[in-house]
Amino acid sequence: MSAEDHKALIRRFYVEAWDGANYDVADAVFADEYVRHDARGTEALPGPEGQKQIAAAFRQAFPDLRFMVDLLIAEDDLVVGYWTATGTHLGPWATVEPTGRAARFNGVNIFRFADGKVVELWNVRDDLGLLEQIGARVHAGAPAT
Repeated sequence: MSAEDHKALIRRFYVEAWDGANYDVADAVFADEYVRHDARGTEALPGPEGQKQIAAAFRQAFPDLRFMVDLLIAEDDLVVGYWTATGTHLGPWATVEPTGRAARFNGVNIFRFADGKVVELWNVRDDLGLLEQIGARVHAGAPAT
């Protein structure tokens, strides 16, 4: 696959899974040995099932989630995606109970391909900004007291 083919597959994943709630597209995008590297701790399963689980849980927390791909850059076996999402916090997210507040946040993903599928993903999302917008108490590493 070419770098352009990789970009097309990542765009498909963003549009179908994140914006359209078609989680099964992860089977076409992610290898069974896929590994996720996240800026924050995660308990995601490996492989396509892990991506399905993450997207479904996020959409449960933000059922009106809208996902826009702002930029895709590809070179060799890497694709970088920058995106913007909006949604209303109507379900539990991590340890935060629903607040009913709307949020707009961004993220960057770096995908590495092998044999036509993603084998690694590095994820950085503006969780601090998201938490602030939904009204969660944020202590930036300091004790809550």
